[in-house]
Amino acid sequence: MFRPRHIPKHRMGRPSLWRNAVSFVAMTNVSNFRCAGNLPLPNVLIWSDVLALGDPSGDDMNMAELKTDTAHLPGRARRDLARAVEILRDEFGKQVARRNGRHVREGRILKIILFGSYARGRQVIDPVGRYFSDYDILVIVSHEDLTDAAEYWVQAEDRMVDMLLRRFWPQPLNLIVHSIDDINHQLERGRYFFTDIVKDGIALFEEPGHPLADPVPLSAEEALKEAQFYFDDDYPSIRRALKLADYARSEVPNEQSILEQNKWRNEAAFQLHQATERAYYCILLVLKLYRPKSHNLNFLSQRCEQLDERLIGIWQRESKEGKRCYELLRAAYIKARYSDFYKITDGELDWLTARIRELQALTQTICQEHLGGVARPAD
Repeated sequence: MFRPRHIPKHRMGRPSLWRNAVSFVAMTNVSNFRCAGNLPLPNVLIWSDVLALGDPSGDDMNMAELKTDTAHLPGRARRDLARAVEILRDEFGKQVARRNGRHVREGRILKIILFGSYARGRQVIDPVGRYFSDYDILVIVSHEDLTDAAEYWVQAEDRMVDMLLRRFWPQPLNLIVHSIDDINHQLERGRYFFTDIVKDGIALFEEPGHPLADPVPLSAEEALKEAQFYFDDDYPSIRRALKLADYARSEVPNEQSILEQNKWRNEAAFQLHQATERAYYCILLVLKLYRPKSHNLNFLSQRCEQLDERLIGIWQRESKEGKRCYELLRAAYIKARYSDFYKITDGELDWLTARIRELQALTQTICQEHLGGVARPAD
């Protein structure tokens, strides 16, 4: 936690000293400071901890304070994350500078937060088994329009992926972006996904004066009611996508043209991707009351596997067939619809369909177990 060296921590609550702290920060050359956990970030001051003290002479605004200590992270991770912060801020600045809307041109990144296994100190690094926990990063921006991934964040993601690919192992990274208003609304509604981020997350970068709302506890009755609604609404959509995939498969032998046969197979692959995505969405909504804005199956599967270990191993990615088929499924969201080079066989579709029906059944089991008596999802 940042505080001026000349003010003891136990005295920071006094009004005059609070004002002195803010004045001290305002007058100090920010280049002398470093951000969370000594991550190097020139010309940025992480002073939300001072602001989070509130002004004792007035009505304090309820706000949540994020951790900033990254000492428990491996040195490699600290370097990666420092570079990721630089890339995010640089690419975002380039994107908003060329826009016309005033709220976009003046848009800002307010917070960059590490969450997930690395933030909790439970990351897995297994070069032999080729399994590496993700860097999970939440970016909080000043306006909802700035959360559009295609408009503002693709270049930053590409640069971060390129940076990580230069390492000795393939370090995964997942990025989600929300506006400050949306985050605070979710916290005030007691959304588990966001309250867990406030509890466990580490602020890698913060602009002063934009606190997060204190999480409001959600009653067990309210949580169960919402979870039941999400299950009733989302679980049937898995079956619909599977039926559409079956229909596309049934049209393949009716076509004389090989090109048209392949297009029907590709349509089936896309619908299988949709069924998989919806299964993961359903689990996340029921257990966490949150669905990320992502079609990335790696991201969705890992979020769900952290919630229930029975989901691990469905894709059998340790085998050559499993790895190949899963990569075809993962790519189907874009390539099955738009690439002339995407090809998938009947055998690969059969293999994927069997795995997805297994996922469908497990989704029902996990959700119904939760609805049957678990009021708060396990961390």
